[in-house]
Parts: sequence; C-alpha cells; structure tokens
Amino acid sequence: MCGIVGYIGKRQAAPILIEGLHRLEYRGYDSAGIAVGNKGRLKVAKRKGRVRELEALEPQKFRGVQGIAHTRWATHGEPSDLNAHPHSDTSGRYAVVHNGIVENAAALKAQLGQRGVVFRSETDTEVLAHLIALLDDGSPLETVVAEALRRVVGAYGLAVIDAERPDTLVVARNGSPIVLGIGDKEMFFASDPAALVRHTASVVHLDDGEIATVRADGYETRTLDGAATIKTPSTIPWKDEAFDKGQFTHFMRKEIGEQADAVRRTLSGRLDTRFHTTHLGGIELEARDLLDIRRVKILGCGAAYLSGRVGAHLIEQLARIPADAEPASEFRYRNAVIERDTLYIAVSQSGETFDTLAAVQEIKRKGGRIMGVVNVVGSTIARECGRGVYLHAGPEVAVVSTKTFTCTAVALALLAIHLGRLRDLSVANGARLVAALQALPDRIAGILEREPEIAKLAGRFQGVEHAFYVGRAAGHAIASEGALKLKEISYLHAEAYPASELKHGPLALIEPGTPTVIVLPRDDLYSKSLSTVEEIRARGGPVIAITHPGERPAVDGLFEVPALEPELDPLLLNIPLQLLAYHVALQRGTDIDQPRNLAKSVTVE
Repeated sequence: MCGIVGYIGKRQAAPILIEGLHRLEYRGYDSAGIAVGNKGRLKVAKRKGRVRELEALEPQKFRGVQGIAHTRWATHGEPSDLNAHPHSDTSGRYAVVHNGIVENAAALKAQLGQRGVVFRSETDTEVLAHLIALLDDGSPLETVVAEALRRVVGAYGLAVIDAERPDTLVVARNGSPIVLGIGDKEMFFASDPAALVRHTASVVHLDDGEIATVRADGYETRTLDGAATIKTPSTIPWKDEAFDKGQFTHFMRKEIGEQADAVRRTLSGRLDTRFHTTHLGGIELEARDLLDIRRVKILGCGAAYLSGRVGAHLIEQLARIPADAEPASEFRYRNAVIERDTLYIAVSQSGETFDTLAAVQEIKRKGGRIMGVVNVVGSTIARECGRGVYLHAGPEVAVVSTKTFTCTAVALALLAIHLGRLRDLSVANGARLVAALQALPDRIAGILEREPEIAKLAGRFQGVEHAFYVGRAAGHAIASEGALKLKEISYLHAEAYPASELKHGPLALIEPGTPTVIVLPRDDLYSKSLSTVEEIRARGGPVIAITHPGERPAVDGLFEVPALEPELDPLLLNIPLQLLAYHVALQRGTDIDQPRNLAKSVTVE
C-alpha cells in the first residue's frame, strides 16, 4: 500500500498524476513513483521519500496522455528507490502499481526465476509485472492481467500500463480500494476519491474480484472470469476545498477545529424532540428487530476501536444491553462465536480498513447481523454492511483521527439513546440527553476557544519521554485515546490504564519526571479518582487533570471542561486531550500530519 492514481485522456498525464500524489500524501508513505506512456515507450521515475523528492527528477516533464503513479508504505522490502513503485518487467514494457500483499509471492518468484527472470527489488509487486509479461499472448490487456491475477493469492488494488497499448489502462481490486473517476473524454482512477475531486465528482467503486478496462472514452468492468458487471456512478460528496489547510499550519489542527460543525452534521436530522429519542434510518432495522437484540459487539482498529469502547459503555448505560468493543484485527482471527441475537457494529473512518472489512465478511458468512459506522460514503465496509450510519464528518486528511473519533462516539451515542428509548430509558431521560446532544457543538466550540490554556499545559511535557493516562469507566477509553494521540504524533511513550488498576502494578513506574494525565469528571466516581491522584502525587509524580469546574483538586495542572450530562461528558473531555497531543508534538517539532511509520487507511493485514 498506500496510494494509487491514474489518468488517460487528452491532457498531459504527468502533471495530473503528480497533483494526485500530493492529494494522497496524507495517507502516509515512504516513497513515490510515476510511469507515463508515450510512443511505445514508458518513462518511469521513482524516489524514496516525499513526492517533492520525486519532483526533483522532473517527471512532470514526461510527455504522454496515459500514466499511473503511486505512493508506497513499505510491506515487503525497506523504503528505497528500487523498492518504490511502479515496478516493471525485464523489458520495461509493462509497469504496475499495487496496494496490498501478494501472499504467494515467494512461490511465484521461484517459478519465474526458473524462467530466467532476475528481480531487481525486494517487493512482492515486481512479481506481477514479470508475470503479466510472461503471460501476454497478444490477447487484450485486461485478459492478460486477469489471467495473472487468477494465479495470485492475496489482496490488491492494482493498475497496469503497457507501452504498446497506448489506448488502455487496466485496474483491478481485491481487498484494497480502487475508484474510477469519469470525465469528459478522459478517465481517472485512484485508491482514494481525494485524488479525484479536483477533476470530477462522478465516480464508480470497484468491488472485490472486479477488473476494469479504462480508456479515454469510458470504461468496462468484469469479473476475473470475464463476466461483465454493471456499475452505477455515484457522486463524491466533498468539494475540492475540503482538502486544503486554509489558514492552518496542519490538517490535524484544522480538523480539531472543525469538530463543532462536524458534530452538527452527524446530529442533523437525527434528533427527535417530539418523542425524545433519535432517528437512525440507515440502520434499516424495525423496532421489533432491535428489541430482539441481546448483545452488542463493536469492532474497529486504532481510534475506531477506542470510540467503540466509548459507544459500548453508552449502550450498556442507556439501553441496558451487554456491550463491548474489540479490535477487529483480533476478532477476525479467533474463530469468534457469532450469535443471531447480537448486533455487530463495524467502525471505520475510511470504510476500507482491511482488518475490519475481513471481520465484517466473517460475520456475514456466519449469518450475523452487521451494521457499519463509517465516514466515507460508498466505501467498501459501508457497501458490505448494507446498513448503518454515515458520520458526515467531512474528509479527514491528517493521518491521526480527531473529528471522526468524536463523530463516531456521537453516532454511537445516538444509537444508544435509540435503543434505550425502545427499552427502559424514560421520556425525561431521553429529553435530557437529546437536549445535551443539541448543546454539544457549542460546548466543543467553547473548549476550542481556550486553546492557549492547553498549549501552556503542553509545556509540562518538555524533556520527558514517558507519560501515563488514567481514567475510570468511559473515562478510561478517553484516556486511551489521549495516550494514542500523544504517541502517534509526538513519539512520546504513553500508556493508558484504568485508574483503579494503577495500584495493581503500573504505580511502580511513577516517578517525578513522568507526568500522568487523569480524566477526572465530577461523577459518582470522583472521590475514588481523587484517591488515585493522591497515590500518584505521594510518589512524586506530576498530575494533569482534565476535569469539570468546582473545587480545585490537588494537581500540578488542570483544564476545566464544562459539564454536559454524565453519560455524554466523555465526548467533551476528549477535546482537550486532542489539543494537548497537538501542542506537545508542535513543541517537539515532529511531523504532525504524517507521523513516521503510519498510514491513514490500513488496507493490508
């Protein structure tokens, strides 16, 4: 993985491809490359590092109206010029870019080696270029590529260019997204609509097992076995300007600041003030079906998993249904028992996270009831689930999740209230919670206006290499998300623990140079959490509290968040932790939008 972009039409391809690569930079990558076809030859340039390093080779001067390009996040082979995509066959006639992993690459390499093929890279992708060259018998390119892919085991989003077929590009998908963009006598494709929005809003999403022949005047799709498929174009809901930083230095800071409006969009049309409940038409389950649910299981990866933990806590509180969250990457491997009266919820910002998608497919295979909570309309997980809730948070460009974490937690709160009002949640409590959700965007905006206070607290992390985060109940999930944000973008080692567990082992690590951030709402567990504060401070550990207004606890620093309602307070307590991580990283001078070793949409195992 990580990013693919392609073009064929009437304009020079190279500038469009380079621009597309810049639009995909947010996904995280370690090298970039481009291949352009012109007069029976391919011009290829690739370089370790950022797209700007690739531009130093001046590939934008390549002449030709068809081409493919790629940003790579290493899976096989270290980041290097040789391992960068595109990869070519021995003759240089074919070039391939590829997201995913060829699981049987070693066996295919051995077979090709017996045919005299000499490999120049350490990647699995190079196998595909040589295999296509070996199998080309003069049939249409899509037929040759399909024959090659029938011999491949693994996941791929793939694009192929042949110097001797200047009117055709071929793309294919199995587990890694490919989107076709429809223009006026020109066609585009990419692994992410972000690379297409400047040129077209009309797109077609390939499904797993599909291959597409792309020409300037249109496209054809079929299965690998040659059966034609029919695709219906959809519209990208985002505008080009949504992918610009505007006045901000970093996309992450821009997206933190967008949360009030993003939450308004998530709530829009979903609050029912007449019956003091919520309306979620996309779940496509009648009240009688929802009453049959005896358990809820939420699946996601990274921040999506942590937002699921917040949601599970809310569902148990408000609907009194047993609920828990689990990393999708673990769930799919443990031969989980799938229950007919369990509602499974797949959470993914991109809607393309491979581990989560695989869990969805396993649940469906075993007859489970599944719904999605995703941000990207038309994404694979959304289509695979068939029902669910779109976040409408807008595009999130920074690698780390901020506004989609918050909007996911809000969407799960909507579901919790909906399920609760079908059961034992009273009219009065429903009205109280709906009113709190209505007030949530303005409360978020108020916290963001006090950013300088958080920036001052971030100064307490200068010169430290470790930090702890603690909280109780849903506050532990928020503490876990705060720790994740800190280590993702500042590269500080940060661990989160339940506050009650600190005395059972982690307290041994407390020392004067290690700060602890405590999520400290003034709820019915407040006095117990104060005991945890005293335990830390008695051992010389500095404590920073994210708390509610009231009598000041004995801590070394604090930020007060206005109370909302006890069940929904975690949604607000998270906001200052996002800003804290941002300002710590800013002071440390790290790459905030594209942290080392990370990618935005993880489409490999």
